[in-house]
Amino acid sequence: MARTTLLRVRTRLADLAEVAGVSTATVSRVLNGKSNVSRETRQAVLAALDQLGYDRPGRDRERSAGLVGLIVPELVNPVFPAFAQYVEHHLSDAGYTPVLCTQSAGGTTEDEYVETLLEHGVDGIVFVSGLHADTQASRERYVRLSERGMPMVLVGGYAEGVDAPFVSADDSQAADLAVRHLVSLGHRRIGLAAGPARFVPTQRKRDGFVKALVQHGLAPDAESAGADVVNTLFTLEGGQAAALELLARGCTAVVCASDLMALGAIRGARSQGLVVPRDVSVVGYDDSPLIAFTDPPLTTVRQPVASMAGAAVAALLTEIGGERAPRTELLFHPELVVRESTGSAPDPR
Repeated sequence: MARTTLLRVRTRLADLAEVAGVSTATVSRVLNGKSNVSRETRQAVLAALDQLGYDRPGRDRERSAGLVGLIVPELVNPVFPAFAQYVEHHLSDAGYTPVLCTQSAGGTTEDEYVETLLEHGVDGIVFVSGLHADTQASRERYVRLSERGMPMVLVGGYAEGVDAPFVSADDSQAADLAVRHLVSLGHRRIGLAAGPARFVPTQRKRDGFVKALVQHGLAPDAESAGADVVNTLFTLEGGQAAALELLARGCTAVVCASDLMALGAIRGARSQGLVVPRDVSVVGYDDSPLIAFTDPPLTTVRQPVASMAGAAVAALLTEIGGERAPRTELLFHPELVVRESTGSAPDPR
């Protein structure tokens, strides 16, 4: 082997070892397909190969244990790519190959994706914020899948009568955390920019919001508390429209059902010459990637995406293995992340 070739090999080994956090000898063992390497170490080296742009050695391309479908509603909202990434990571660790299906307006429907996945012989399906979260959608599609023995897990919503594991964030608690934070800052008129009313997460956020307002003495009863809830789309434009309506009613703070909506709310406030958080405070939901770098950095309620994805995959693998995963809905606690989009309530005008 020529000297220049040897140098390139040594450089590659050193680079891979540094990124993977292992020795060059360990990298060499992985590249040469040796068996005396733990699965975690092997995965770290393979990840380093991907990161540095090297081709994986053919012998390390393990045969897939099977295909698993992953259906998400869209990729515009950063929380869904995050879900997909974590689910893919856990499935790959277990030897399965994920098949990602994303929807868009006027495009392939959830039911059409399911048919395609069944034709390809998938071993299971993970649904993220699918039709199971829509109270107006039929549950029959999931009942039929259950009857044919298809392992599935439903994330982000609950559908009564469906025989499958459910994994969700506690949306009611998320709204409560946001309201508590704003009340501690002196806000007395708080609005909620929620998604469409037919979705389970929206209903739960509304319930938590209403209860929190009543509990803190900001509304005499649930009906009055619900007056400052605006149902709109889970989009930047939806958040902006809802914020403009709530600001016109005199709200000094807006709780939003997603980070995208919160960014829209900030844009709406600025269109009225208001400064966030001096004149109005805004709270998002999800803690999507890069949301800490917005202007201003967004205060939000973090949805525990990594933990939820891990639980969803664990439940699915249990079902694929022929055992029955618990049917109680697993509710994960959200976390308030305080940044710079919330501040003390402005002085009364």
